[in-house]
Amino acid sequence: MTLKDWVDSGWLRNHRPSLQEMKNLLSIVDRDLHDAGTPGISADWRFGMAYSAALKLCTMVVHASGYRVESARHHYLSIAALPLIMGERAAHSAQYLEGCRRKRNVVEYDLAGVVSEIEADGLFRFACQLREDVLAWIEENRTRIGLVE
Repeated sequence: MTLKDWVDSGWLRNHRPSLQEMKNLLSIVDRDLHDAGTPGISADWRFGMAYSAALKLCTMVVHASGYRVESARHHYLSIAALPLIMGERAAHSAQYLEGCRRKRNVVEYDLAGVVSEIEADGLFRFACQLREDVLAWIEENRTRIGLVE
């Protein structure tokens, strides 16, 4: 499926983000990454905060592409959009995040103590790298996507 198919299905709508909106989203990412890296917090909670940062980065990519997710499946679609927008190089990231999404749902709604320290640290490192990748992608595509100061 293409993003146009997603619009036709009602999963996305056209959206032109402002530079301030993108900066606001990035501030949420940075807050969540800071908190996810804080020692003494449970692995479950650090995992959830790192996941939140990664999801917000996916949202930034979707917005920068001129869309906004309009579905109850916001998390799933925001993640699945990564390779459609950023190319196949993001397919592995989307696959990894989809697994994290499922685990986060268990931790959030069903059972505590499911995430190991290794998993929480891994997602934190992944989200930090995704931040760099997303910002580089936005910078490379800044003029094409209309995000200029």
